[in-house]
Amino acid sequence: MEISASHSLKLPYPSKCARLHGHNWLITVHCRSAQLNEAGMVVDFTHVKETIQTKLDHQNLNEVLPFNPTAENIARWVCGQIPQCFKVEVRESDGNTAIYEED
Repeated sequence: MEISASHSLKLPYPSKCARLHGHNWLITVHCRSAQLNEAGMVVDFTHVKETIQTKLDHQNLNEVLPFNPTAENIARWVCGQIPQCFKVEVRESDGNTAIYEED
């Protein structure tokens, strides 16, 4: 899914990313299950999109998330929102992708 959102990072070193800026984030959610639900799905993609996009799209992520909104932290948060999720990829720009994966 794609979301448009801004953020600024709190880092222990000088960085241009400390200033408010935005991205068109691409978020890929990987889900798995030993069996399918009654509708024949692992999880309804509409539910995944509603859960994530409703909270993050067109937001200042510093205002809606309770942590430093790095791509890595966002990936971990997304993974925790969907019980069937085991891996999330967050791409904030070309060449900048973070992957969070649970064991």
